[in-house]
Order: sequence, then C-alpha cells, then structure tokens
Amino acid sequence: MTARLIDGKAVAAELRKTIAARVAALPFRPGLRVVRVGEDPASGIYVRNKDRAAQEVGFDSATLHLPVGTSQADLLGLIARLNADPAVDGILVQLPLPPQIDTDAVIRAVAPEKDVDGFHPLNAGLLASGQPRLTPCTPKGVMHLLRAAGCVLPGARAVVLGRSNIVGRPMAQLLLAADCSVTILHSRTRDLAAECRRAEILVAAVGRPRMVRGDWVAEGCTVIDVGINRLPDGRLVGDVDFVAAANHAAAITPVPGGVGPMTIACLLENTLEAALARRV
Repeated sequence: MTARLIDGKAVAAELRKTIAARVAALPFRPGLRVVRVGEDPASGIYVRNKDRAAQEVGFDSATLHLPVGTSQADLLGLIARLNADPAVDGILVQLPLPPQIDTDAVIRAVAPEKDVDGFHPLNAGLLASGQPRLTPCTPKGVMHLLRAAGCVLPGARAVVLGRSNIVGRPMAQLLLAADCSVTILHSRTRDLAAECRRAEILVAAVGRPRMVRGDWVAEGCTVIDVGINRLPDGRLVGDVDFVAAANHAAAITPVPGGVGPMTIACLLENTLEAALARRV
C-alpha cells in the first residue's frame, strides 16, 4: 500500500470535540430527536451510535422507537408534534422505513429548519442554488475529510460515482461550490473505468462491493469510499477495492473507519447549526 490513510475516526473525534466545546458555552442544550420505525438491525446499530454521540457532546437527545406496523398517519402525527416542540432543534427519521409508509411524504413533513438530515426539498433546493442551509450529513462529512487530507479543491477534477439524492447529487453540488470541476457518473455512463481515471478526487457512492478496481484509479488520486457493504462472511467492505486502489491513490479512506464516523459527526454539527439559527 502506498496511499496515505484518511482517518475518519480521528477527524470525526476532533469535530465532536469542537461541537462539545461550543455546546458547553451555550445557555441551552440543543435538542435532537431520532425517529426509528421497525427493527432493521443496521438501523438499530446506527441509531444507537447517533444517540451515544449526541449525549457525549451535551445534546438533549432521545430516540423514539415505533413498531414496524406504525401507520403513515401516526408517524406524520409524531413529526408534527416534534415540529411544534420548541425544545426540539433537530429531527431525524431513520431510513429505510417500512413499505406501508411513503418515505417522500415523511421527508417533506419534517420542518425544513429542523431537517438535520438535509433531505427536505427546500434544503435540497437551497443547496442546489448555492445557498446551503442544512446539508446532507454524508457529503458534508466527505468535504471535511478532503480538507483534512490537504486536498486543494479549487480547479480539481472531481468525479462522483453515484447520483442518489442522499449522497451523489448533494456531493457534486458541494464540490462545485468548492470550485472543483465536477463529473457525475452513473449506471448509464459509457466506460466508467475511463471516466474514473480522469479524477483527481474520486468519491464512490453506489452501494456495490469493490466495484471500483485498482486500475480505475489514477496515480495520485484522492479516493473517498462512501460505500458500506456486508459480504456473505460478515465482513464490511466499501465500493472500492481498497487494496488495489491503495497502490495508485495518494490518499484513501478505509471501510469501516472512513466516511461513517463523519456522517454522525456532521449530524451533530447540523443539529448545533439548526439550534443556533432558531434560538440565537
């Protein structure tokens, strides 16, 4: 391996430390409510990690766990109550939701000023227009990692592999706002490998284990692997063939321990920003 490892755990720990210091200086505790519906095991682990991190930085944090059979009307009623609660600054509804619930309707129901996931159409529109308010946590975390890695962003050729509303699209918009020259790749892109090789910064977010091979990575590229995929033997791997890519990249994130910790840290950062916007 020749690439330098980008340690997401360390960067996230520093960000949490900064957030905790800012919270300690406030006359109130930012309020975060996480809503979980059902028993998805991965969601359960993620929610517990979020709640622990929120408590550690001094938030007033709680998880509201609803049964898998919860109706859409009941979930929307809970969101309406949280929207109206002055003690709640941030609301996060953990995805995925059970099939009887319209995910888009739930996302739209969260008050935009409390939408710490950054998924509400109003927040997505503000980001697209260059006026970001609350930004999706994973792309925001990637930007922290790129800066921590010492990347010179203005003018850099950045390639985003994936076009989801949660990661790919907002990631491209944040890179564009940082004056990168951005290309988005997807399932209909011709010659994915050749397009990836053009990247000085490559962000992979497709959810396919080890899709990005080593020879897709240009020499000296910075590789950010957003993917978290569980193999049949239980191991977690990213969207990038880590060992092969590390022989070409200048810097690369591991999976786990790269982007994942940053997503939670940026949820805390969004909650603090939402609280300050509402209360200060």
